[in-house]
Amino acid sequence: MINLQKNNIDIGNYIVDWYLHAGRQDLPWRNNISPYRVWISEIMLQQTQVKTVIPYYKRFLGKFPTLDSLMVATEDEIIALWSGLGFYRRAKNIFKAKEKIRLELNGKFPKDFEELKLLPGIGESTAGAIMSIAYKKSYPILDANVKRVLSRFAKVKETSLSKRDKKLWEISSNVTPKSDIFEYTQGIMDLGATICTTKDPNCLQCPLNEICASSYNVEAPKKISKVVKIKPVRELDFTLAYTNKHILLFKRNQETFWEGLWLPSEDPKSHNIYNSKSIKQHNVNVHHKLTHLDLNLNINLLSYNNIFKVKTNAEHCWIKKTQIDSFGMPAPIKKIISTL
Repeated sequence: MINLQKNNIDIGNYIVDWYLHAGRQDLPWRNNISPYRVWISEIMLQQTQVKTVIPYYKRFLGKFPTLDSLMVATEDEIIALWSGLGFYRRAKNIFKAKEKIRLELNGKFPKDFEELKLLPGIGESTAGAIMSIAYKKSYPILDANVKRVLSRFAKVKETSLSKRDKKLWEISSNVTPKSDIFEYTQGIMDLGATICTTKDPNCLQCPLNEICASSYNVEAPKKISKVVKIKPVRELDFTLAYTNKHILLFKRNQETFWEGLWLPSEDPKSHNIYNSKSIKQHNVNVHHKLTHLDLNLNINLLSYNNIFKVKTNAEHCWIKKTQIDSFGMPAPIKKIISTL
């Protein structure tokens, strides 16, 4: 492994120069920079690729362009804008964070690194990115792209994830420059996303190729072996009641996946659905993959002439089919509803 301090290696200038002529400066969150806009983009980019995030980011900022506008948002409104992006806990964390800002911070976004980390959903790296990009203060970051760049650059060989991360944080702290921090932070993330990719890194175009310990050696560093886990498969049964214009939905309150989203009934008997006479019935089976779980959705579709009263304490409502974009719901459910 390279000793950066011993060899007096400074990668900051290389990355800054590369970013200024080859970085992705046209990304929507890199225009009209504000702490709020950086925060939203960084949360969306957690575990999600840039090309997927862009339309969701634009839609979110279209609805809530400023922190002040977000202050009045409900959790349902935020989750609705998140529908289809996945990892819905991120959306719930945005709601929790904005409530903390509203109630405890006088509606002002934090300017302090430690204070940022007290907001739900913001860890060491996300706080560092916000400080570096929004406030142009020098803080190291270590997202997945940066990990890959630094692991290869310094040829990190630690054999456990915890030891590797500890070493990478040390390296990131050592190489993060005091000046041009905005350009450096954007640049090293871009470098990992576009040049130093997981497969087939483009060493020829990399600004670090002459000083990188793994240059032109795509196998370095070796990937740490993980225990291969077989994803469990779960069966879910839903009953979707609908009329020509309306859909009956229930808010899922279980502390599990899809918590807080709107779904068809999972308990049609207690929800009084079978007490009304349907005019048409058919079944749909959908297979849906989550990161940690495979789902088999069995959906019983019941068509009615008119809406009916539902006898339950569960949070529910009949919504117009034209309103489905205003309710947070999983992509496969939304897709089925759009066909009715």
